[in-house]
Amino acid sequence: MINRNIRTDLAIEARELYSEDKNVEIPGVKVDQKNCGDYTVTKVDIFSEEGKNIMGKEKGVYITIESKLISFDDDDARNTIIDAVHTELSEILGDFKNKKALVIGLGNWNITSDSLGPKVVSRILVTRHLFEAYNKEYDDTLNEVAALSPGVMGITGIETSEIVKSLVDMIKPDVVIAVDALASRKLERVNNTVQISTAGISPGAGIGNMRKALNREYLNVPIIAIGVPTVVDAATLTSDVIDCTIDNLMQETQKGKDFYKMLKSLREEEKYSLIKDVLEPYGQNVVVTPKDIDEIIDNVSYIISSAINKSLHPGIN
Repeated sequence: MINRNIRTDLAIEARELYSEDKNVEIPGVKVDQKNCGDYTVTKVDIFSEEGKNIMGKEKGVYITIESKLISFDDDDARNTIIDAVHTELSEILGDFKNKKALVIGLGNWNITSDSLGPKVVSRILVTRHLFEAYNKEYDDTLNEVAALSPGVMGITGIETSEIVKSLVDMIKPDVVIAVDALASRKLERVNNTVQISTAGISPGAGIGNMRKALNREYLNVPIIAIGVPTVVDAATLTSDVIDCTIDNLMQETQKGKDFYKMLKSLREEEKYSLIKDVLEPYGQNVVVTPKDIDEIIDNVSYIISSAINKSLHPGIN
C-alpha cells in the first residue's frame, strides 16, 4: 500500500512509490512508456479495483508527458509540447466533430501557482455564443465550446463541483475538460510535466485540501483532466534533499558510513513523518514553488490552451 501522507497528484509518482517499496509491478495497473526524443510519454492504466486501492487513484488512464521544454520560453519548445499534448488529447477525444465541449479552469486566480486553470480558460477559443447567435448546428472548422473558471469555495462559497454540475446539466456538453494546477513529490517534475487523465479530478487533493471529485459518475458525462504540477510539498522536498545529502556523504567519507546507511534505510513514510513533525511548528501545509512561477504559468497556460484549441477545433492547425 502506498503511503497516503506523501502528497502527489501524479499517477506516475504513485506508481514509483509502490515500485520503490515493493520492487514489483502493481496488480491491476498497466504501464507503457515511450521516448519521443524531446519528451517522454508514460501511460498508466489503472483497470481494476485492486490497482485502484493500491495506487490510491481512481480507475482510468493517466498519460504523463515529461520534458524540460515545458518550462522553456521558446517558440520551438512550446510548439513541440503543444503537439505532444494535442496528440494525446486527440487520441482520448476520438472523432470530435459536431460536438460540444465545456472547458473548466479550476483553481484560485489570486494565487499564482494555483492560477493555471483560469489562465488556460482565458485563452480558450469559445464558440457556443456564436453557434446560438447564428443558429448554427454544425461547422466544418469549429465545435461548440464554452469555458468557465468557477473559482474556489473560499471566493464563491459554493463547491466547485456543484457549479460544474449545474453547467453540465444546463448546456449538456459531450465532454468536460478540467484544467488544474497539481502537486508533485519531486521538484524535478514541477513545471516540467503534463498529466492527462480520463479518471476525473479531485480539486486540491495534492495539497491535502480535499473537495468533491469531478468525475464521470458525478457529472454523467466523460471528463478529461489536464494538469501541470506547480508546487511540491515541503516535507517531500526535504526528504529528497536529505537523500541526496546522505548519498554525497556516503561517497565522500568512510567515517560514520553505517550511520548514513541507517538513515538511508529509513522507510519513506518514516522519513516523511519525521520531517513533518519538524516542520509542523512552522505550519504543516507548506508547499514550495519556483520563484519564476509567474512567467512559467503564462508559458504553460499558453501550451495547454493551444493544445486544447487544436484538439477541439478541426480548423486550427
